[in-house]
Order: sequence, then structure tokens, then C-alpha cells
Amino acid sequence: MNKTLLAHLSLLFANLIYALNYTFAKDVMPEYIQPSGFILLRVIGAFLLFTLSYLLFIKEKVEKEDIIRFAICGLFGVAINQLLFFEGLNLTTPINAAIIMTSNPILVIIMSLLILKEKINFRKGLGIILGIVGASSLILKAGDVNLISDTQLGNIFVFLNATSYGLYLVLVQPLMKKYKPITVMFHVFAFGLILVFPFGISTLSDVNWNEIPTNIYWEILFVVVCTTFIAYLFNSSALKELNPTTVSIYIYLQPILATLFAIIRKSDSLDKQKIISSAIIFLGVYLVSVRSKKPTKKKLS
Repeated sequence: MNKTLLAHLSLLFANLIYALNYTFAKDVMPEYIQPSGFILLRVIGAFLLFTLSYLLFIKEKVEKEDIIRFAICGLFGVAINQLLFFEGLNLTTPINAAIIMTSNPILVIIMSLLILKEKINFRKGLGIILGIVGASSLILKAGDVNLISDTQLGNIFVFLNATSYGLYLVLVQPLMKKYKPITVMFHVFAFGLILVFPFGISTLSDVNWNEIPTNIYWEILFVVVCTTFIAYLFNSSALKELNPTTVSIYIYLQPILATLFAIIRKSDSLDKQKIISSAIIFLGVYLVSVRSKKPTKKKLS
């Protein structure tokens, strides 16, 4: 299979997982596990899975000069990103969080421009705008946006999370070009675990595991294995072939995928607005993803 096509399929599956994560994580927090404890649990689980994969299949050595970048990626891609997202989601609504997360591709564009010197042309800019329009119309259709003061801190946390994740995507790409995805994730989550541990150990220790129902255990397992291990791995693999802007634009597919999941569960229905919004989002993703054709040099006769 073509590597570029495989990268896009990886992003599609990763964002399907993220779309489901909003609901599942909200079911778990804060009734059964507090946000910081839940983050520590998912980071421990993902770290063990990445460690096992690394030791069994990869065993790739990294250069000493890259250790600092791995640590920075662990800070922004795991510790700040995950802690602020779950703390924010706990305080705000899933709809608010989903809308705020649509700022991520714009933040990635700005950071790519400043750090990677990536050129942003009119086509990509138009694709981003279409993604925002399509995603916002789908999200706003789902219910009222809650802007009361009690949710404002949560909204701020989610925005800072989007900023942190955008910076992570830009910083981690050079590592993805240099090493295998499992190698990068093993080192990133090793540093992430060290940073998250002090924030989550007390709340994780307070969890009463006997009171957690079976369905919540399955949702916890989904968040730990799918959202933290598989989705990160898929995104990492995609970054080997695609630029950070293309990876980030896929966030606009999350409302579509969440809606499809709701339709399958018969808790939502398909209508004209959803179809139009989905078409706009897919057009936006296409405009950002398609590569510009390089001008061919004419041969001298």
C-alpha cells in the first residue's frame, strides 16, 4: 500500500478514536476517577505498551543530542497536553471542548511557520477555513454552547491543551523523520510519565476500584489502550509521511465520526445539514492534504 495513503488512513482511525474519547472520558470523570489520576493511569498503561513493543521489536538507539527534544515532547505532548485536556473536559462541556479544539490546526500552522519555516499557501488556508466552518456547524447543531462562568476555566484549559499539542506536533516531526514511531513514543512517554506522576499519584491512590461498574472499566480500557497507545502511534506514523498541518487538519473529522457513532447507536439521525457539513470538512481536509505539483524542468533540445 502507498505510504501516503497509509498515513491518511492512520489519521482517520486515530481521529475516530479521539471522537469516541470525548464521551468515554466524560463518563469516567470525575465520578469514578479524578482527571489527574486518570491521566496517570493512561500514561502508565501506554508507557508499558510502548516499552513492551520497543524492547520486543525495535531496540533502536537514539543519539544523545536528541534526548532534550524527547523530554520537551514529553512535556508538551503528554504531560501538559493530557493533564490540561482532562482537567478542562472535567470542568466544561464536550461541545465546548470540541469547538475549542478546532483552533489546533491554526495554531499548528503558526508554529510550523515560525519553527519549521513551512510555507502556507492560499489552498491550505482555504482548507483550514472550510474545516472550521464545517466542524463548527456540526458541533453547534449538537446542542447549546455553555459559556457560563463555571465552565470558563475548563475552556481555558482546553485551549492551552490545543496549543500544547500543536507545539508537540511541530517539535516531534524531526524525530519521526529520524527514528521509528515506537522508538519516539517510548522515549516521549518515559519523560511524560516522570512529569505526570507527581500530579496524579494521590488521586489515583484514592480510587475505589470495587465501586466501578463493568461498563466503566471497558471505557477506561478504551482510553488507556486506544486513545493513548494506538491513536498516538497512528499519529506518529503519519508524521513520518505528512507535515504537522496535514495531521492537525484531521481534527475536523472528529465531529463527523462522533455523529456517525451516534447514528450507529441510534442516538442521532442523518439529515441534510450533517451531509453538507461533512462534505465541507472533507473538502477542507483534501485542500490541506493534497501536495502541490512541482514544476517540471523543460529539457534543452
